[in-house]
Amino acid sequence: MAFPLPSGEMLERFRRDLAAAGIAEGPLAIAVSGGGDSLALLLLAAAASPGAVRAATVDHGLRPEAAGEAASVGEVCATIGVPHRILSAEVDRHGVGLQAAARAARYRALAAWMETEGLALLLTAHHADDQAETLLMRLQRGSGVGGLAGVRALGPLPGSEGRLRVARPLLGWRRAELAAVVGTAGLRPVADPSNEDPAFDRVRMRQRLAEAEWLDVPAIARSAAALAEADEALELTASRLFAGRVSETRPFELDPAGLPAELLRRLVLRCLAAAAPNVAPRGEQVSDLIATLGRGETATLAGVKCNGGSVWRFEPAPPRRHG
Repeated sequence: MAFPLPSGEMLERFRRDLAAAGIAEGPLAIAVSGGGDSLALLLLAAAASPGAVRAATVDHGLRPEAAGEAASVGEVCATIGVPHRILSAEVDRHGVGLQAAARAARYRALAAWMETEGLALLLTAHHADDQAETLLMRLQRGSGVGGLAGVRALGPLPGSEGRLRVARPLLGWRRAELAAVVGTAGLRPVADPSNEDPAFDRVRMRQRLAEAEWLDVPAIARSAAALAEADEALELTASRLFAGRVSETRPFELDPAGLPAELLRRLVLRCLAAAAPNVAPRGEQVSDLIATLGRGETATLAGVKCNGGSVWRFEPAPPRRHG
């Protein structure tokens, strides 16, 4: 049965958001779970770019209902003329929580599908409420500027090693607005019980936000966007400083004199990555390392030997000797 696609001011608003994110006309990949947010994105994109949308639904195999839900998304796509694929994803929970593991599996499956289909850009349905939840959760964890920037409007697609991009054109939209898009079309979104399970940090934060009516969610989302811009400026400055303050050969030598703490932290991270490309130290480990080097002492972190002093040196640590 046919149903109306978005039109009028709502559609024009979405087109402006696509343009603001630098999303040109052309093939667009969309991740559609069947929930209200992703269904709204599907409808808006199909109306804004008829014939250019490709959709995929990932079945993680975690719930018996998932296969039927994915098939129902396929029926919606068939009605509006959008090609649709159901992707299987194996969730590896080794060392991470269920939601993080499912997210990683989902992006891997989507990246493989996009490369097979020759698609370079994926749209996801993250919105202002998601952004506010992310920022407040990371505040709780003591994140720095990069973490507090939340999800970015445009960036590399996780799991694609930088070959593909992901865009989030709905970061200025509220969850209720997207529900209205779906309701107007007469569709019933999938209800994933995990979205109501307080065992997950995000669900608890969502519940607290709903109780705190005095919080201005769009304003929080705008703050996250401002922090993203600040993070980009700091990254650009760090790149230029790295070229001028760090030697080009091993051991990598950094002149730390007079640098603000945040820029010094970013340069140390770059030096660690240059000495050992696969390092991923935690924030507190980097802070402890900087304090050690500032005292002129030596430390080893993530396989990198670091020497303090007037110039800080970074090189792969020698293998341990076994007696």
